Amino acid sequence: MHQIHIAPMMGYTHRHFRYLMRRLCPEVLLYSEMVTTGALLHGDVKRQLDFDATEAPVVLQLGGHDPQSLARCARQGQDHGYAQINLNVGCPSSRVQEGGIGACLFKSPQLVASCVQAMVDAVSIPVTVKCRIGVDDHDTFEHLYNFCETMQRAGCQFVVVHARKAWLGGLNPKQNRTVPPLRYDVVEHLATKISLPVVLNGGIQCHEAIDQHLQLFPAVMIGRWACSDPIGFSQRFHQHPSRLPTATILDDYFAYVDRSLSRGERLSFLLQPLQALFHGQPGARSWRKSLNALTHQANESSGRSLSSFVEMTKRLPVDQFIRG
Repeated sequence: MHQIHIAPMMGYTHRHFRYLMRRLCPEVLLYSEMVTTGALLHGDVKRQLDFDATEAPVVLQLGGHDPQSLARCARQGQDHGYAQINLNVGCPSSRVQEGGIGACLFKSPQLVASCVQAMVDAVSIPVTVKCRIGVDDHDTFEHLYNFCETMQRAGCQFVVVHARKAWLGGLNPKQNRTVPPLRYDVVEHLATKISLPVVLNGGIQCHEAIDQHLQLFPAVMIGRWACSDPIGFSQRFHQHPSRLPTATILDDYFAYVDRSLSRGERLSFLLQPLQALFHGQPGARSWRKSLNALTHQANESSGRSLSSFVEMTKRLPVDQFIRG
């Protein structure tokens, strides 16, 4: 099992972010944004599932509650080269709740087990579940333990547990990431009581914390820290034999942006993963302003005399930020 996972996050862990993070962090396990069964069964599968082969391994996170639909989508994920399938049982957003998916499923372990079993029967790659320690009044340790034990019997390979409960009424998704207190002790207790591997998620924002948690868990999952400070997070991998110098990684990413623009991708979407790249370093605001100016310039020039994006990036003040 990979020791460090980067959490699935809507609006963040799209294919462009994963392309960059794979180069910054050669050994992490990457996850897609949540993809609903409806989006795959009734939408553009290629747009939803395609990714660059160099991102691998990538986990496809699915959102759904119908076993047959999830089985079909899991097969599509396997056919597209995803390494694992993860079922979202943790998202607390009202829109997700209205679809009967995400965190509200935590209250229905048998239904979730049927979904997991259907996917396990449909694919040869691992199937996993991501959940909270509790949801609303379903917040006892006994419920969490029984939920995870039920997942194990259904064939779940491991469970990722966010160490906060979720309130489906009264708190929005952002508040559900900060207001309910972190209860690492609950997840630690679970890990000692169940033979199913448990991956810890929630509030991990420094390398010292990663090292501490890896003494108790086989793996940890990092969320917002990887998006808000990619360079700081990726310092852990600076000595990895596959880790290229940051300047080389940027050159590669700019070339990737150039190729993607020729396929009709939006520049602002492609540059999003770079916005926080030099978080905390002197001149970080200048870096963001330069990226925004570049986006504006490209938009103004589009369709007329736009030179290649790679040439345009030579004007970015990269050297003053690079630290290896």
